[in-house]
Amino acid sequence: MVKILNLKLDRTAETSLAEQIRVGITAAIDSGVLAPGARLPSWLDLAAQLGVARGTVKTAYERLADKQLVVASCPGGTRVADHPAKIALPDPSKAADLPPPLYQDFLTGTSVFQNGVPASDSFPVTLFARLRAHAARAEVGAPLIYPDPRGEPELRREIAAHLALSRGIECRPSQIFITAGFSGALGVTLRVLKAEGRRAWVENPGFPPSRRALEIAQLAPVPIPVDEDGVDVAYGMQHAADAALALVTPGQQAPTGVLLSLARRVQLIEWATGTGAWIIEDDYLGELQLKRRAAPALVSLDSTGRVIHIGSFSKTISPTLRLGFVVAPPALVSQFAEAVMCLAPAPGPAVQLATAEFMRDGHYMRHLRRMKRVYGGRCNALHAMLQSMGYPAHPAGLGVLLWLPEGACDRVIAREALAVGLAPSPISAWFCPDGAQRPGLLLGVATNTEGQLSAACDRLHQLIRTFS
Repeated sequence: MVKILNLKLDRTAETSLAEQIRVGITAAIDSGVLAPGARLPSWLDLAAQLGVARGTVKTAYERLADKQLVVASCPGGTRVADHPAKIALPDPSKAADLPPPLYQDFLTGTSVFQNGVPASDSFPVTLFARLRAHAARAEVGAPLIYPDPRGEPELRREIAAHLALSRGIECRPSQIFITAGFSGALGVTLRVLKAEGRRAWVENPGFPPSRRALEIAQLAPVPIPVDEDGVDVAYGMQHAADAALALVTPGQQAPTGVLLSLARRVQLIEWATGTGAWIIEDDYLGELQLKRRAAPALVSLDSTGRVIHIGSFSKTISPTLRLGFVVAPPALVSQFAEAVMCLAPAPGPAVQLATAEFMRDGHYMRHLRRMKRVYGGRCNALHAMLQSMGYPAHPAGLGVLLWLPEGACDRVIAREALAVGLAPSPISAWFCPDGAQRPGLLLGVATNTEGQLSAACDRLHQLIRTFS
């Protein structure tokens, strides 16, 4: 049966008549008025009905056929093609353009007490801008070939030399893979390990996005308590000895700032060696340890190739670089090379080459020495002020950890603080959701200048009193 169409044409519109016919029939198909298999009028019949030339209808039908909305055959005429039912999608204009809650803290503007960002007022901006501009010009003038997906050789060499001096890591440039920040490094590492469906140790409390990354990679995180010696390896061996991997921050535990003791480092490596598990070392602050010389990286103790070391330049230079790296054990180098080539090639050469020159000319080490002094002073000032106000607080990495009374809602305090230009991180969010959570605030020191500190602490004090 031929379907009768109720099409209305506007001969004064700028849109052609053929296009108006196409749009009208498309709307009828999308709304279900024209079901799959429904027969359309012939060119001649529809042209007579609408008072247009037959060629106009023919053009409209041809456009519908090009979109695979109709099919034409001599015996059966023109019919609506089979197509899946159209699902009404939500109007994106009705939803706020907000990031997932897990990442909102990272995407807010620079605020007092913000975590995860370096001090912008102490970076050699002019110098690094000149290096980047030079590298960008060189990139534009270079031959139009694909760059090495593993990363630029110059940067890999500089990282290898730097790690040997500052972190006690002996590795070849061929073991180093440049990635899009820490997240890119962790993503490609989980791809290489292929541990889907297995369990993984995570520190509790620990970095929430890392825990979520394991879940996305289809691993089951097992929360391992953290004490004054770092992650409790014995607890992990007792409750999840068969885990495929452990994700740890041994240099400065995030968020407590404690150093993983030597005894537990040895115990952790022995567990991994004995069970065939992997250890992912998140060296998120590198050598930026404020109270002492940076402890050697965990991988420096590894003689069996079970530790995968991940670092980045987000805290030491800038998160805008999106520049991280993996030091792969020798046995996994070929797997990492294949994974980055096919799934996660290194960022553009210009930013890599600028960073390599920054390191090669000694600017990076000078910058780190200066930042340790700056951060140390800001950390001491914040710690002293909080203690003078009666708060139990202690330095933790590039921040100060302030514990709150039981029952205090640190998430509410953190949310209200954003409205007055403060950005503390609620510690309860760092604990695994199924276990006990202790309220507290992690106050970053990088963005705190001396002139802001007193007023910021007063505002935070008022919020704590209000919501505790």
